[in-house]
Amino acid sequence: MLQIFMTNDLPTGTEFLQIENIQKGAWINLVQPTPEEITFLKMALDVPEDFILAALDEEERSRIETDEDYTLIIIDIPVASSEEYAGLYITVPMSIIVSDHNIITICMKEHAILDDFINRRVKGFFTYKKTRFIFQILYKNAAFYLQYLRQIDRRSNQVEMELHRSLKNKELIQLLGLEKSLVYFSTSLKSNEVVLEKMMRFNPVKMYPEDQEILEDVIIENKQAIEMSGIYSNILSGTMDAFASVISNNLNIVMKILASITIVLSIPTIVASFFGMNVAVPLADEPHAFLWIFLISSVIAGVLGLVMLKKNLF
Repeated sequence: MLQIFMTNDLPTGTEFLQIENIQKGAWINLVQPTPEEITFLKMALDVPEDFILAALDEEERSRIETDEDYTLIIIDIPVASSEEYAGLYITVPMSIIVSDHNIITICMKEHAILDDFINRRVKGFFTYKKTRFIFQILYKNAAFYLQYLRQIDRRSNQVEMELHRSLKNKELIQLLGLEKSLVYFSTSLKSNEVVLEKMMRFNPVKMYPEDQEILEDVIIENKQAIEMSGIYSNILSGTMDAFASVISNNLNIVMKILASITIVLSIPTIVASFFGMNVAVPLADEPHAFLWIFLISSVIAGVLGLVMLKKNLF
């Protein structure tokens, strides 16, 4: 999907439009681009093909790259996972390509980070103010990391409550998925931090004083997200270890109870087997032998059960 947006200054205010053709100062947004859209962009703006394809590789690392006419910024963004055991979220690369006249964003998956820009919910957003737009995207990305981290924390608390009442592996598998999401987040946030620090030091795009303040805010938010992901990951790892031990201990208790019951019930079985032999046995001619045998074996089993119960073997 290819979309082109343009901000125009009017005497009555600012208008934000979606247009059909690429103009100076326009923002071009590509999500899951088709080969035809990639060819169109390459022909219309003479963008290097490797710059366009960079964000379409799931394993692409966060980095900054420049040539004579374009600057490529690749960051990892969080997106909801569609795989059952991949966790709530994964991270995918998104590229921001900057030229003298336009800014291009490319991502291989649909995401919500740019929706606020498209719906005009970001204050001070203009498509032609490219540097500010870049930093606003980076800030929004860090904010989404923080939002998703809080959702992961809430979900882990819910799963923990379910684990208090469960001996199954389903909840532990859910916690494992959440921990995978935190690993993805932690790795991607640290990669993004390298890009942000590099932007602060080397100024790959023209920066104004007010833009530098936004970048500093982005770095602070990103560091906070790194700390939160580390804390939640440590808590989740400890929780998984603790509940794995609890489940194992509960299983041992169940097996101990079953073994104790088996021992108690074996007494009547032994007595019945003894009197079931095809030889002469005591009480063979007694008319109430079955009742006596039943009472004796029950008493022995009951006494044994009480002894085991007193010794906390049940």
